[in-house]
Amino acid sequence: MHIVVLDDFENSLSILKSNSLITSKATLEIHQDRLVGEALLCALKPADIIVMSRDRTPLRKALIDQLTQLKYVVFTGSRNLLVDYDVLAQRQIPISFTEFGPSKETTVELTWALILSAYKRIQEQSQLIEQGLWRNQHSVLPALIGERLGVLGLGNIGAKVAKVGLAFGMDVVTWSPHMTPERAAEHGVKSVSQEELLSTSKIVTLHLVPGQTTRGIMNAQTLSLMRPDALLVNTSRSTLVQTADLVAALKLGRPGMAALDVYDDEPLPKDDPFRQLSNILMTPHLGFVSQPVYKKLTQGVVNALEAWFKNEPLVNLVKNT
Repeated sequence: MHIVVLDDFENSLSILKSNSLITSKATLEIHQDRLVGEALLCALKPADIIVMSRDRTPLRKALIDQLTQLKYVVFTGSRNLLVDYDVLAQRQIPISFTEFGPSKETTVELTWALILSAYKRIQEQSQLIEQGLWRNQHSVLPALIGERLGVLGLGNIGAKVAKVGLAFGMDVVTWSPHMTPERAAEHGVKSVSQEELLSTSKIVTLHLVPGQTTRGIMNAQTLSLMRPDALLVNTSRSTLVQTADLVAALKLGRPGMAALDVYDDEPLPKDDPFRQLSNILMTPHLGFVSQPVYKKLTQGVVNALEAWFKNEPLVNLVKNT
């Protein structure tokens, strides 16, 4: 059999090459770079099994229909929004997912790493030292205590982010489409309108689940409500933000800065407009990229493939297939 691994940016799934059971039963083709168009089709056509690293490459009907050899799909993580499950189900192709690990906690850590790095101008101040200098006009840094933190979305991640803000002595407020004062109060924060949150918060951080009412929620209109000294942080999903509108807003200086970990196109193209901006701090989608998380993801792929080749019950099957 032939296994094709897609989008292994972190080179974590090379562990499959050292598994004697898997290598005795199948050939392995691991792609670390993204494949698109004809290159993607050529790579997948001979595949009996596809292993998808996260939701990076769509597996849609037009592509699935051309994969006549396909017998099994495994993706890392607990959900993938880029797979046409019903099409695979019609072909009776099973799909397995993997357990995730502490990704919510690591995303909270990265959110605050971005907030502190951007707010305290760590990159700029570090460069002064590297250049043999000491301080500049920005070295008198702002403080978090007493400032307002606006948390859009108070789920597992947003609630933890809010808790850290409270520990720093910040005035933490929240909004989401179904937020109530009672639910906000359970976490020690205040529920306000979306307009008030955006217009009064020094830091706005996004932790909403993309959906009909939240997709593109940060657009030209809502971005214009933000303070010129505000920082917008997104470690959630890029679809919450209208990218072109954010680029335009940052050029206008409202908000004054953005810190991003997620993008419409990943890896970020070399000519992406974000790369041309000076008032932006970016990381390469690291929120869930941590050693304990990847230990779970890679072991989950191994478990799924071993069960397949041992003819044992398949693990972590997507139930609607």
